[in-house]
Amino acid sequence: MRTIFTTGQVAKICKVAPRTVSKWFDSGRLRGYRIPGSQDRRIPREHLIRFLKEHGMPLGELEDEAMGKILLVGADSNVRSQLNELMGDDDFKIECATSGFEAGIQAESLHPDCVVVDFGMNRQEAILIAQNLRKNTEYTDTVLIALLSDDDHASGFDRTLFNETFRKPFDAALLAERIRTLVARKKQLS
Repeated sequence: MRTIFTTGQVAKICKVAPRTVSKWFDSGRLRGYRIPGSQDRRIPREHLIRFLKEHGMPLGELEDEAMGKILLVGADSNVRSQLNELMGDDDFKIECATSGFEAGIQAESLHPDCVVVDFGMNRQEAILIAQNLRKNTEYTDTVLIALLSDDDHASGFDRTLFNETFRKPFDAALLAERIRTLVARKKQLS
């Protein structure tokens, strides 16, 4: 994943002439820096994505990387609708799965940044989903969050499988904010 772009690369993404990108840069609308001792400009990924969003331009190849991807497994309709409302369509793509099998298929196609597993679906299946994701090297950095019911005891499973656990009932706004924070941290590290 590219983290720094030249004006030529930005021009291709925006489908404009490199000179146009230079003008955006020189006017301060597109933030970046100059390479010392030359006139070459460089634009960091986060500034480019912010610029494209602010000006309503398509993110193109950057869209997949810019959006946070969340997979909800076994979550009830109330949790799904609250997260959809709180996370916003512009910044997060949310997919749902009802079983471990479906979660595996969704994870392969979505490559989620965060997987939220509701233990209400079936405790053993929820643990198995987390274990399978942690075993797969493609998902070692994926944020895993468990939604526990009152019946679930903290003992009986390896809590280190999960980055966070929330006990029902919980504040959906707090869950949404925690997902935002953990996904942002993950994207900065990768």
